[in-house]
Amino acid sequence: MNHQAIYNTHPNVVSIDDGEGAKDANGNPVAIDQSLVDAEVARLQEAQEAEVTQKAADKESANQKLRDLGLTDAEIEAFKS
Repeated sequence: MNHQAIYNTHPNVVSIDDGEGAKDANGNPVAIDQSLVDAEVARLQEAQEAEVTQKAADKESANQKLRDLGLTDAEIEAFKS
């Protein structure tokens, strides 16, 4: 996730090597602002967690709608597989 955060916060970075650091299109090193990267990592983690939470809520909502239509839990499970 750190690499994605670097790409998101430093648009001139085209490659990242854990040993050599970030480079621009000409192969020159790019100075990384770690505070920007840290903030972006936090944002990306929050977005990922929100996506997981939303997916679980959507699944439960869909299951409830199927139950409301009169399907049993066994029928819902059969429908999924």
